[in-house]
Amino acid sequence: MYFGDHEPPHFHVRYQGFNSSISINQLVIESGELPPKILRLVQEWAKYHQDELKENWELCKNDQLPKSIKPL
Repeated sequence: MYFGDHEPPHFHVRYQGFNSSISINQLVIESGELPPKILRLVQEWAKYHQDELKENWELCKNDQLPKSIKPL
């Protein structure tokens, strides 16, 4: 996530030269692309941490540091 980023709520994923933006609410790619296996892993992680992602989005909107979220 980036401070002052545009709506709708999303987070950015970088993986081996791939870049994408993932919707926090629908957990789908908004822009960019990821290999299918990596997208499934990201979606699994995001589903488990969706509330934390939403909280971090609000923190970043208010120029506050996001909280750490455990990886898969």
